[in-house]
Amino acid sequence: MPQSSDHRPATLIPGGDVFPHRHLTGIEGLQPHEIMFLLDEAERWIAPNAEHAPPDKRLAGLTQINAFFENSTRTLLSFEIAGKRLGADVVNMHAAQSSVKKGETLIDTAMTLNAMRADVLVIRHMSSGAVRLIADKVDCPVLNAGDGRHEHPTQALLDALTIRRRRGAIAHQRVVICGDLLHSRVARSNILSLTALAAEVRVCAPTTLMPPAIERMGVTAFTDFDAALEGADVVMMLRLQTERMSGGYVPSPREYHLRYGLTPERLARAKLDALVMHPGPMNRGVEIDSSVADHAERSAITEQVAMGVAVRMACLDVLTRRARGVEGWA
Repeated sequence: MPQSSDHRPATLIPGGDVFPHRHLTGIEGLQPHEIMFLLDEAERWIAPNAEHAPPDKRLAGLTQINAFFENSTRTLLSFEIAGKRLGADVVNMHAAQSSVKKGETLIDTAMTLNAMRADVLVIRHMSSGAVRLIADKVDCPVLNAGDGRHEHPTQALLDALTIRRRRGAIAHQRVVICGDLLHSRVARSNILSLTALAAEVRVCAPTTLMPPAIERMGVTAFTDFDAALEGADVVMMLRLQTERMSGGYVPSPREYHLRYGLTPERLARAKLDALVMHPGPMNRGVEIDSSVADHAERSAITEQVAMGVAVRMACLDVLTRRARGVEGWA
């Protein structure tokens, strides 16, 4: 898919015009140059993180609240580490410890968080659209850490960054996304970002897990995993989200693995240097074999985790620049 006609290199756009958005609630609505800008900003944090550099402290004096109404390990830890490496005061709020469990409405929770005068909110919620609803009610920037089946924008950004670093570019890469597409906000955000950046995206799933009319998102849909893998540059696996399922979407994990599990034999259908990715957590032996997930040269799964911290540092930095009075971001 060609790049959008209004794509402009981020380096040619002055100040805050390069990313005029107050919140990051999704990839949808972002221009290619805005996505690339966030990736470029994330690049600057990769080396300092790898070298265990001292905290930057540019967010010193700011309060970051991570309000997670849905369980998370990787995303919560990643945002917490990102905030602390930038010097923010980070507070984690878990749903099990919140008034939501006592019947408080989402609007009331949003108003409560706003009254606490946080400088940036990171929200994860089980309902699609909940993060946007909260963003409309608060006075500070909001980052979406995953909402229902809707979006998970920072996951898509870290995946794009991983692909760019490992493959040298995103444009014209053939990316195969396979697994539980129906319930996956990760898949949706990745499709939006990768097609915007001119990658060729193929999606593969059993018919029961294939969203209707997904071709409208600019992808090619397959139910035959072997066919989808032909000539792939990147293979991105998704887990079966059984917690979002009710009913028989697949006959059994064993049957699913036989048809849609990424094995060494299946990976051989992709290019010899094809990259293997997975957002985690993995169901080893279901959607991916351990020998593939742990492959020293082909797997980028642990690298994705490292890129996640850099991407989230970049997003926290960019979204708080106006509040911090950074020159050009007024």
